[in-house]
Amino acid sequence: MDRSDIPSLDDLRAFEATARLGSVRLAADSLALTHGAVSRRITKLANDIGVSLFEKNGRGLRLTPAGETLNLTLGRFFSELGATVQSLRATRAGKTALVLSCEPSVAARWLIPRLGAFQTAHPGIALHLSVGGGLVDFRKNQVDLAIRRLDFAVPEAWNVRTLFAERVGPVMRPEWVPKFERGDYLALGSKTRPDAWAKWLKAHPSARRPTEIRYYDHHSLIVEAAAAGLGVALSPLVLVVDDVERGSLAAPAGFDPDGSQYGLIWQGATELEGVEFELAEWLLAQFSSLSSRLDGGSGGNGLRRGAALAGGKGKRIRRPR
Repeated sequence: MDRSDIPSLDDLRAFEATARLGSVRLAADSLALTHGAVSRRITKLANDIGVSLFEKNGRGLRLTPAGETLNLTLGRFFSELGATVQSLRATRAGKTALVLSCEPSVAARWLIPRLGAFQTAHPGIALHLSVGGGLVDFRKNQVDLAIRRLDFAVPEAWNVRTLFAERVGPVMRPEWVPKFERGDYLALGSKTRPDAWAKWLKAHPSARRPTEIRYYDHHSLIVEAAAAGLGVALSPLVLVVDDVERGSLAAPAGFDPDGSQYGLIWQGATELEGVEFELAEWLLAQFSSLSSRLDGGSGGNGLRRGAALAGGKGKRIRRPR
């Protein structure tokens, strides 16, 4: 196909925005165009290709099979184009700033207490922290790297490096251990994983059942509540490892893998370089150090139960030239 036969980039952008946002009006707002201008560009694109791209769906629009095919290709195209442009701009500017997106509870209870060490080791890198879960809009939010629990469908365009396997277990103040062992305790659960206690109790049939289960919005809140003596929190290990090692929280039943993993995610080139590489290597070293401490034993706090916390294999992170 001759390059001159490829449709106008403006027409393709109008179509992609409408398909992504599900509305001509929203697409027009995002592109700073009128509703009519976007409609004309989509009509022109359909005429140039010779296929129908949208069809009526009640009061809205939906993609035709041909539109779905074109939208998939454009999604990859604009994603790669955006990553390339961002990389070129960063190279020209001698990029020293990074945006790391992390799940809120992991950021609050594990990452932030360790960021001082990163800044000391890399004083020339300005690290900006953003919190969020699930899918990441790298381009819109200008995110360079993200830490996510991989409990959702990962887009094909993402690069993923496994960080550690999730492990969960009940934690409590040390004086709550006798209550936990005789079943005289209040269980604390997170609304983000409402069935976690049911799964844990099923996997531990000999464990005493709680008198009641109460739910908080996030894991960080139930850990704080457990530390305040309000009950027994079913918590991911990564959120409480420091507290258990200090002895401020007890984990008499240990921690078991729940089948999920956390990963370091980015878009663009499959191999990181420059400041992104420096941050990624530091994160991997932190998780590796944590794994080594756990495998070495931590007294009677039960940290060694279940699978070891460890960085996994994934796409390579290349050292900068």
